[in-house]
Amino acid sequence: MGRGSRLRGNDGKEGGNDGNEAGGGSGVAWERETRRGGDDACGEIAALDGASRLLYLLLAEAGGAFAARRDSLDMRVGFIGGGVMAEAMLGGALASGLCAPGDAAVGEPIEARRGELTARYGVAAHERNAAAAEGAEFVVVAVKPQQIGGVYADLRGSLRPEQTVLSIAAGIPTRALADGLGHSRIIRAMPNTPAQIGAGVSVWTATPETPEDALEGAASLLATLGREIRVESEDYLDIATALSGSGPAYVFAFIEALTEAGALLGMARETARTLAVETTAGAAALARESGESPAVLRERVTSPGGTTAAALRELERGGFRTAVTDAVSAAFRRARELGGGA
Repeated sequence: MGRGSRLRGNDGKEGGNDGNEAGGGSGVAWERETRRGGDDACGEIAALDGASRLLYLLLAEAGGAFAARRDSLDMRVGFIGGGVMAEAMLGGALASGLCAPGDAAVGEPIEARRGELTARYGVAAHERNAAAAEGAEFVVVAVKPQQIGGVYADLRGSLRPEQTVLSIAAGIPTRALADGLGHSRIIRAMPNTPAQIGAGVSVWTATPETPEDALEGAASLLATLGREIRVESEDYLDIATALSGSGPAYVFAFIEALTEAGALLGMARETARTLAVETTAGAAALARESGESPAVLRERVTSPGGTTAAALRELERGGFRTAVTDAVSAAFRRARELGGGA
């Protein structure tokens, strides 16, 4: 993690391994919510399906965690790009009370998408990026790396010195952002797609010119997506892009492979998929909450001469660990290439 780095969950506390807001540990959050809302709240929450209930509780917990800081932050945020990750952060910021709909704006070139975001969240959506950034304390750059040149053209010369740019564009280093935008207060972050349900993890860093209040604000914004880890060295960002940024795709590929294996052995595909998803989610939750190393947990499942031992031998024979290492290394190299080899 590196010198000067620290971990915070979406409860805003450093450290910890509570995990109660995602997966199998949601019972504590459920009890908290029912106590807070009373019988009426219980009825409303119970009517939701499992996924909706989890998202409701995640956002409710985030809202409670940030309530004490709401008055001091009261952010004005402009989003450059209205894609999935921008919407996740926008929704989290609104649900947590970090900003009000009137204090948020989105720059999005697709008219239909602008209409969706305005209808869903009550925020202003503009065709021009400069209009979305105007008056914002935080300008969140949430575009694909191939689109960053257009953002530079739109915003260079229009940003005020007191504005802070928070970029989640993969692979684009802070010095390239600073040069392209003609701006010095830059924060670069790498979230991942589970942020869509408040279960993501973001690694981030900032330029020396970024003041403490902006760092705190960025941490609060990123915490609406899940956990956030600040690192002093930007070298970790491309590693995080390859490990946690692309990581959900590796997990989904593994779930696909497990599902296919079950189907080939004769199980109904939907049943196999459910078993694969729940097994992966449960194993991840156990790894997070137990505090044990993955090696120790693996050994506990593996009996000498048993079925798990036979399966793990085949994974090793197929080069499983080497394939994972090669995959992450390839993603890392590509992240560096997208960032101009920085």
